[in-house]
Amino acid sequence: MFSAHDRAEGAEYIRRVLKKNRIPGHFFLTGAFLRNPEFRKLIKDLKRDGHYIGSHSDQHLLYCDWTHRDSLLVSQEAFNTDLRASYQALATFGIRKAPWFLPPYEWYNQKIVDWCQEQGLHVINFTPGTGTNADYTWPGLPNYRSSDTLLVRLFRYDDQQSLKGAFLLIHPGTDPRRTDKFYHLLDSTILPTLRKRGYRFGRLPDQPFH
Repeated sequence: MFSAHDRAEGAEYIRRVLKKNRIPGHFFLTGAFLRNPEFRKLIKDLKRDGHYIGSHSDQHLLYCDWTHRDSLLVSQEAFNTDLRASYQALATFGIRKAPWFLPPYEWYNQKIVDWCQEQGLHVINFTPGTGTNADYTWPGLPNYRSSDTLLVRLFRYDDQQSLKGAFLLIHPGTDPRRTDKFYHLLDSTILPTLRKRGYRFGRLPDQPFH
């Protein structure tokens, strides 16, 4: 799955790779992204290709404190207002059924899950330990991970725990200070290797897993 808020320099490349490999993608976009005229054609193309397009909030709010996850930084009213705006943005593209929701920063707590359920939404997130979500980092950050490092970590995870049923998160747009874009490995390495290991790529169901 892919998430975007204000960058998407690799999105068209990703779209072409998915189309070439006949793989359904899941794109979680903020309302700000959806309203950006620069991305309008891309979103229409993704929809036409049949990919899932869902909400990643409207303004990419940070819901919880980074060090005290149980400490909410938003009220339920603010959460609902932001969420409503994001679904209004989706509706402008004719997207009215998007039950899976990826919280901004992929950082949330049980209260956020409860609030989503009240809205009829199902929270989804990347599988912890797979590591691909760190592709947003760039040299100079203490948590920077090169694309080679992320690749090694991904396949080590598969060797040790299996990627069966896993959700991998890749960002179609990252800081320009990161020159080794992880998404460029999709067609050359990631997808061929996963296929050789027997994996197939499916669509999210309309209802949550049990």
